[in-house]
Amino acid sequence: MSTTKKMAGVALAAALGVTTLSACGGGDAKDKTAGSSDAPKSKTVTLVSHDSFNVTDTVLKEFEQRSGYTVKVLKSGDAGAALNQEILTKGSPRGDVFFGVDNTLLSRALDNGIFTPYEAKGLADVKPEYVLDKEHRVTPIDSGDICVNYDKAYFAEKKIAPPQTLDDLTKPEYKNLLVTENAATSSPGLGFLLASVGKYGEDGWKDYWSKLKANGVEVVDGWEQAYNERFSGSAGGKKAKGDRPLVVSYASSPPVEVLYGEPQPAEAPTGVSTGTCFRQIEFAGLLKGAKNEEGGKALVDFLVSKKFQEDMPLQMFVNPVTKDAALPELFTKHGVVVEKLENVAPETIAKNREQWVKAWTALVVK
Repeated sequence: MSTTKKMAGVALAAALGVTTLSACGGGDAKDKTAGSSDAPKSKTVTLVSHDSFNVTDTVLKEFEQRSGYTVKVLKSGDAGAALNQEILTKGSPRGDVFFGVDNTLLSRALDNGIFTPYEAKGLADVKPEYVLDKEHRVTPIDSGDICVNYDKAYFAEKKIAPPQTLDDLTKPEYKNLLVTENAATSSPGLGFLLASVGKYGEDGWKDYWSKLKANGVEVVDGWEQAYNERFSGSAGGKKAKGDRPLVVSYASSPPVEVLYGEPQPAEAPTGVSTGTCFRQIEFAGLLKGAKNEEGGKALVDFLVSKKFQEDMPLQMFVNPVTKDAALPELFTKHGVVVEKLENVAPETIAKNREQWVKAWTALVVK
């Protein structure tokens, strides 16, 4: 949250894990290297990820102590950049497990054959609608809804109802208010483009974006710039004097604003336009050629365990995908449940993604 999850100022950036994480844990257990029954096996298992991966230290150390493995996390930029590096190193991967490929980029990863099939222990607990690869080359880990967020104070002051649908965003009262990310460089930006494809179809989305462009939509490279610099409703945006009260972000962004508010507000200062959303699903997979395949399998099992799934929401601000994982009160109190999503079938995304992005770029950016 790509997915490349997923989905307030400097504190928010820290919470989303933009610094490198490398946790070390104890345990004298020995594990086996792939293809050897006698040699001492590696005690280190490496997770390659986008920058937003995060986990509570105690949760990770519990896994390390129980399994005997030390987890090394190698962060590699945004989801697209991280995936590109794994494709370039196919067969000689930089780690054992890759986390962060999402449903918008999944076909690219699978077509390039970078994963070894593995049916994770605990996969039966994953909600079936998230299992998109029947060969189990990847395992669903989290989901996040990409949606337009709005600055409640701005709309209250202007006495304008905030937009709720994609159609609303083209209306005159919302002219020059929306900032979105570049669909060619950003996972949320691509998700928002796909929301428009899902709503208006392959024959109608370009006309919709022509209307958005005429209505003054602003496009920036990535989420950090859009949300923490240009959006007037976030803590970071306020400090940066952002003047756009509408931004493409996540349905889970309002709880983040509460958690990191100083002082912590009684209610979220931002809201979600629930008729603008596209669901992002992020996956992990055992990398083909992994040096520590057994450790990689144990790590994938951990990522779908109840312990990790319940820790994940307040670490990466995404939703668990397992049936029995409970959401924290912060999510249930300040988050929203999106009832209607704009969906595009994975096979349709696979077939058309590149040409859609090129056409979008020519229409909106150039």
